[in-house]
Amino acid sequence: MTQDVTTNPTLRHRRGSSVRARILGRPWEQGLPRLVLLMDVLAVLLATFLSAELRFGGFSIVQIPGLEIPGLEFVDYGLISVVLSAAWVIALGVDGSRDIRILGVGPEEYKRVLRGTLYLFGFVAILSYAVAFEVARGYIGLALPLGVVLIVLGRFLVRGWVARRRHRGDFRRRLLLVGGPKAVKYIHESLESEAGAGYAPVAAVLPGYQPREDGWLPVTVSTDVETVQELAAYVDRLDIEAVVITSGLPFVPEEVRRLGWELEERGISLIMAPALVDVAGPRLHTQPLAGLPLLHLTTPRLSRSKALVKRVFDLVAAGVGIVLISPLLLAVAVAVKATSPGPVLFKQERIGLHGEPFTMLKFRSMVVDAEEIKAQLVSDRGEDDVLFKMKDDPRVTKVGSFIRRTSIDELPQLVNVLRGDMSLVGPRPHLPHEVAQYGEYVHRRFLVQPGITGLWQVSGRSDLSWEDAVRLDLYYVENWSLLGDLVILGRTVKAVAASDGAY
Repeated sequence: MTQDVTTNPTLRHRRGSSVRARILGRPWEQGLPRLVLLMDVLAVLLATFLSAELRFGGFSIVQIPGLEIPGLEFVDYGLISVVLSAAWVIALGVDGSRDIRILGVGPEEYKRVLRGTLYLFGFVAILSYAVAFEVARGYIGLALPLGVVLIVLGRFLVRGWVARRRHRGDFRRRLLLVGGPKAVKYIHESLESEAGAGYAPVAAVLPGYQPREDGWLPVTVSTDVETVQELAAYVDRLDIEAVVITSGLPFVPEEVRRLGWELEERGISLIMAPALVDVAGPRLHTQPLAGLPLLHLTTPRLSRSKALVKRVFDLVAAGVGIVLISPLLLAVAVAVKATSPGPVLFKQERIGLHGEPFTMLKFRSMVVDAEEIKAQLVSDRGEDDVLFKMKDDPRVTKVGSFIRRTSIDELPQLVNVLRGDMSLVGPRPHLPHEVAQYGEYVHRRFLVQPGITGLWQVSGRSDLSWEDAVRLDLYYVENWSLLGDLVILGRTVKAVAASDGAY
């Protein structure tokens, strides 16, 4: 007879001991948030004290004109920096930016950093107005952006270290996959391709299914686990730390709820993986109805207000960018002209927003008769892919090799951004003959402007297959956000510096 742990004090005590032992057995889950906390403290202290130094030349006691609160006519910006730093660190913690579930993977960590920071400074502004205690605008104007940059930089450094450890097999939670064969196999492949997410699938449970061939899934597979009690026992036996429920599970809702209780008693996470792919959080909404958590998927749409925000951001960033890098643009133009006969710029027709053609600009990185040579190369190699890319391309000049590897050849496209042909971030702009070979649904890429960079740029560039490039472009179209653009721009700097997939 199976006893219910919720009514048996002895079993509850044992289960509580098991939970404490399970948590203490994963010291990295305690140490990683502490490391991030230390980086946050250092970042905000440096930002606030450096801002005081730049604004006042030190931690001077500054008089506040017009303040009528006795004893507060003067303010010590050394003290203000300490208080603001403490509040900043607390705000980041309250917003969950150091939650172990989001550390090291995805943009959510950075989103919470920005959100917590903006909430804090909004509160500071309201409080200053309410009590007529005006903090110097120059000080705040320096501390806010400097602090965000330093916090994100610290998180970036920690994330890189964590990713390297996870690729070596450390800092990963033992995962059990439960559901139908196809769904389980897809989840397994996705998680293994993203080791940085911190999950290590070690076993799978396929209730009532029999694999057709051995080795189709490179983990322990069980097909005879058919009840919640058997599944809970299997979890205990394998020392599982998280369970993923996918589609194809033959359990009724009440059994899934009981499973959640069983896992909660053991301190084990329950993760539901719906049969949806390449859909980001902003499009997903839950609605409780008669005890059922219904999942709503909204239609992707770039509204006029969002399109305006994206366009204004593009104009400001591209304009400022051209001014700042104008010496580099001039130097590259001279180098291209001096080392190879032909024009400095390469102009090519590409397909943009709503399928309309436009002329894309690049620094010329190939010989002038590159297109004629390409036809021969395609014929010799029997190339039939939509995208033609090859390493050690004989058409590329010496200067061209460098500017392609560093993506400097793309910089003239900032002019395309100012013209309105392109955006800073978006899908890759394709050639007309490539568009002619599009399959079903690929034309959805034209719902947004093509970009100088995009998910394809930060995910392998020329090393990507056509299918992967299309999947990433469609994901961007379906889940656009301004914060997502900022994250991609940040990742672009890293990808360009590493020259990953560039040739």
